[in-house]
Amino acid sequence: MAKILIVEDDKSLVSTIKDWLNFEHHIVEVAETGEDALSLLKITNYDLMILDISLPGINGDDVLRQFRADGGSTPVIMLTGRGELKDKEDGLDAGADDYMTKPFHLRELSARTRAILRRPRALLENVLQFKDIQMDSTSFRVYKGEEEVHLARMEFALLEFLIRHKGQVFSPEAILDRVWQTESERSPESLRTLIKKLRRKIDTAGDATLIQNVHGVGYRLADD
Repeated sequence: MAKILIVEDDKSLVSTIKDWLNFEHHIVEVAETGEDALSLLKITNYDLMILDISLPGINGDDVLRQFRADGGSTPVIMLTGRGELKDKEDGLDAGADDYMTKPFHLRELSARTRAILRRPRALLENVLQFKDIQMDSTSFRVYKGEEEVHLARMEFALLEFLIRHKGQVFSPEAILDRVWQTESERSPESLRTLIKKLRRKIDTAGDATLIQNVHGVGYRLADD
């Protein structure tokens, strides 16, 4: 499981790619403009960015140049509707790790995504630690101390999201948007039920719960 940012203004293509990557158990966030992407990249660590070259406002090449100039190291797959060699050269020179020309097959995107995520940097970032909890998002295993904790798929996705954003407060709707992969049973009540189940598995008896309610706002993973 990886956290992926799609930067693309074609809503139909975004929906298709997001559904596909969600099906492969990735957490996907979307930015429709270069400005929005740069804002998200300042506050969130992603395992991969899928970046369209033709964006309204700041184009993809300029987004990537600025991101790299600011020290950003997230791997990037560039997308373009143009197949000229010069466009590919410009994208790679700007700091892209790979390049795909539209239209492309989603299975090819998956293969390129897997290849990038297999790199050592991505593997290291997929081992997450929070207090006495360690989770490996490549093997889908979670440990609390020395004991393995068996989580259902959605419990794992929620815990990974919260650990990657520990200390940040998210509304129920924001969590549903980022963690739920389908519209089926997507509701605040479903989220409350999921949080109760996860708390039973990761909390320590006698200690404060790790997933805190922030009254009137939402939830956060306590980073105190």
